[in-house]
Amino acid sequence: MAASKSPFLPRLFAIACTVLLLVFSLPAQAQSSDAQESSGPGSQKQAAPPEAGGPQSDTGPYAIPKLNPDKQNAKPAPPPAPKPTEGMPSYSINVDVPLVSVDALVLTKDGQFIPGLKKEHFRILEDNVPQAIQSFGLTKGGYTAVLLVEFASTPAFQVSRRQFLYDALRASYAFTDQMEKNDYVSVISYDMKPTILVDFTNDKQAVYGALNTLRIPGFSETDLFDALYDTLDRLDRIEGRKEIILIASGIDTFSRVTYDKVLKKIKDTPNVTIYTISTGFLWRNYMESRPGMGAAMRNMDYLQADNEMQTFAKMTGGRWFNPRFQGELPEDFREISAAVRNQYTLTYRPTNSKQDGSYRKLKVEVVQPGTDKPLIVKDQKGKDLKYQVIARDGYTAKHEVE
Repeated sequence: MAASKSPFLPRLFAIACTVLLLVFSLPAQAQSSDAQESSGPGSQKQAAPPEAGGPQSDTGPYAIPKLNPDKQNAKPAPPPAPKPTEGMPSYSINVDVPLVSVDALVLTKDGQFIPGLKKEHFRILEDNVPQAIQSFGLTKGGYTAVLLVEFASTPAFQVSRRQFLYDALRASYAFTDQMEKNDYVSVISYDMKPTILVDFTNDKQAVYGALNTLRIPGFSETDLFDALYDTLDRLDRIEGRKEIILIASGIDTFSRVTYDKVLKKIKDTPNVTIYTISTGFLWRNYMESRPGMGAAMRNMDYLQADNEMQTFAKMTGGRWFNPRFQGELPEDFREISAAVRNQYTLTYRPTNSKQDGSYRKLKVEVVQPGTDKPLIVKDQKGKDLKYQVIARDGYTAKHEVE
């Protein structure tokens, strides 16, 4: 009997053929899919270049970083500072022009202080060059003053000895009467040399006590230039504003310091105002009533003395008084007291920054704001008021030594 064929063999053969067919057909499908993608509508589109972008080449885009717009427009960095040489000290030069302070009095022809002025009303010229005012204010309050009194006998006539001394003492007492609690006064007398009778004090009785010792002079010499030079030298060491009230005949006998030298000392001493009171007009009248060459020569000496006293005051922005009667003294010192307690203080930084020791001429004007025309001041009746501006003539631009 012949063996019968199994029914599962044909099916198994069919399954094996199907599997083989699938295995060999997968790579072809994959290649066909790739070919279709490359030949489709997007076949011209290449892969996006890196975010930086850049020019194309055969091998693809270059990756070049983008420039920051801020850095692109920025200025190149400065070159590095050179390294200091070993052993050489490092330094820098800094030029600082100091402020110049000017005190100005604005007075009527009767000596009355004019209040209410503003910064815009003032104009400062240094060597005829206008200066910009940095600060402005009205100075009110106490003062620091030296009462410099001539105390010497004058030979030849007893009347002269008494009159000069009495006038000096009357003037000194009249000045002391004006003292207030915030005022500090020193009393210095001089003949051949200056003598400090009392140092700076606000005790009015102490000042009176110092003046009470001036009764019998011991010498006839009046070395004014030496005394004034020494007083200026002492005040140069004190900060702030200072005043000298010089009460004297103005005659100088045998000073070692010359007139020119004392003028230079005044120029070189800042913030000092000198008020001068000439004495002895009774003696002058007596000399004028006596004819003769000696009297005429002596009268010329006093005229020269007046000129010197006036110069001391004018150079520093002070005032010169020549009272002919005792009754004038209280009013004269009221004017001095008002002046030293009420001053306009102006400061500026000079356009000429050289500190070369030269003397700079100053001029202070009161003008209409924004112009160089004089300010028009009217009194209570509406009439134009005449006034004068008193300020120091100049200052010395000192060498700054560090």
